[in-house]
Amino acid sequence: MVFVPRFAVPAVFALAAALHAQTAFFPMKDIKPGLRGIGKTVFSGNRIEEFQVEVLGVLENIGPKQNLILARLSGGPLAETGVLQGMSGSPVYIDGKLAGAVALAFPFAKEAITGIRPIEEMVRVTDAGSGSPPTQMARNELSLASLFAAKDLTRLLPGRQDLAAGNAKLLDIATPVSFAGFTRATLDQFAPQLRVLGLEPTQGLSAGGPSSTRMGDPSALKPGSMISVQLMTGDLSIGADGTVTYIDGNRIYAFGHRFLAVGSTALPFTRSEVLALLPVMSASFKISAPKEMMGAILQDRNTAVAGELGRVAAMAPISISVSRGGKRMDTYQMQMVNDRFLSPLLVQMAVFNTIDATERTVGASSFRVTGEIEFQGSAAPLKVNNMYAADTGSAMIASLSTAIPVAYVLQSGFDALEVKKVALDIESFDAKKQYQIDSVYTGRREVRAGEKVELTTLLVGENGAELARKIEYQVPLGITPGPLYFTVADGMTTNLTEFRQIIGAQPRSISQLISTVNSLRANTKAYVRVWRPEPAFQLEGEDFPDPPPSVALILAGSQGALGGITQTRNSKVAELEVGAGDSVISGSKTVQVEVKE
Repeated sequence: MVFVPRFAVPAVFALAAALHAQTAFFPMKDIKPGLRGIGKTVFSGNRIEEFQVEVLGVLENIGPKQNLILARLSGGPLAETGVLQGMSGSPVYIDGKLAGAVALAFPFAKEAITGIRPIEEMVRVTDAGSGSPPTQMARNELSLASLFAAKDLTRLLPGRQDLAAGNAKLLDIATPVSFAGFTRATLDQFAPQLRVLGLEPTQGLSAGGPSSTRMGDPSALKPGSMISVQLMTGDLSIGADGTVTYIDGNRIYAFGHRFLAVGSTALPFTRSEVLALLPVMSASFKISAPKEMMGAILQDRNTAVAGELGRVAAMAPISISVSRGGKRMDTYQMQMVNDRFLSPLLVQMAVFNTIDATERTVGASSFRVTGEIEFQGSAAPLKVNNMYAADTGSAMIASLSTAIPVAYVLQSGFDALEVKKVALDIESFDAKKQYQIDSVYTGRREVRAGEKVELTTLLVGENGAELARKIEYQVPLGITPGPLYFTVADGMTTNLTEFRQIIGAQPRSISQLISTVNSLRANTKAYVRVWRPEPAFQLEGEDFPDPPPSVALILAGSQGALGGITQTRNSKVAELEVGAGDSVISGSKTVQVEVKE
């Protein structure tokens, strides 16, 4: 064992700090047209090469306290490729001083004209605090109903930024995102959403993500080096590539623009090596492969991403198994980042890809998805148990419906909720296992208190299949005379009826949040709601049917003040279930009987 003096470690950090302190910044106020400098980036392997920079001018006040340096790049392969995707963050030096990072470009440009982000603006991201940046939707607009209606888990994230420059647009350089282990159909399906965010999906050439989970030597990274932000590793891997701009001690700044603008986060990043350059008319890009882990990105803001070398970002394990006819066909094991915006999207893509890779997605098919999502701490797990059937597109229906509850839970404003583990089982069927509620009828139209009502529900399926289900309901003693209604509806319709107040609003505690989602009815049953046309109230998801007039007056007057009270037009008396085995049930029918004295 080698003994290291106690003063040696502080001395190493002091030396590193002194070396980095030698990198002076070129003041933005001194930038003028005609200045020349050099940039640094990787065109092949991990060798940092220089290219030439000529300042064309300054774009002032393009955003709050934001400016851009407009410049022409030359040298190396740039005459053929133009500004490359993956060059984001490439440092630019004038008179040996760091001026900023290559960050923006013109699509379809014939010359390598770029927007350089001033370094003074990039280093400010570490002072941004722990909050999240504004998103496209206010938090109080987030609900299960809005997420199901949008059918897009990326809509909370801001789109790609662009600036008008004459008759053209200067855009954030798209971030190439490498997908390894994913099918072509998965990339095609999610590419439109990702491109809106400024990401360019590419088929990965390496499998399984970084070659080692150990932290690499920090001295291997220098300004101009390539890094890959790892969103998922394992049997499926996703990595977003960019370039290091500046290293200050153990702090690292890169990209020169946002990645996804998720604010404070914890995303692991690796050192990356360039395998090839691909010149394309619209936007050329680097093809790279992730290597050893180097640290974690902790801030993702408009002007840069910033993180720490040697910092470990905790990731959540995902296990997805696929079975058919009771026999397990395959299992996928991954690790994903723990982020309230990114994790639900990653779950959706992983489920979609698993189905697409192992099952047919063209023609009638059905999938049952079951499992649990566990959270750190004492929070109860989120239960998953639903079935999805369609003539086509069932993989998207299943993946989105599985991920939406995860998004709702993680994005409801409780910072203590972090994913601990995701375990899902997907059972596939080569048929559209679905029944429609065709009709509902009762054995009698009139009934008295204490008597039984026989209710028959006729379900109609594919190829003329019919299924009749009968249940009995005993009318309560003491019930007042008048109409009594039986509504037989699918799980979604029943959820909207039963949880209209919770589904459309924000929960007040973690336990209420998880309980609400776990209480949602599955879609493999029909639910019989027995009700009367009498006033009722819901208070945080709890029913208060037909309250006394004095109580009803108080509850009605408190709706605006408390915000957690909802008045309904009918009062539920009871709820029953109608099953149809491994099949989706859809539709809604209502029948009435008259209660006599």
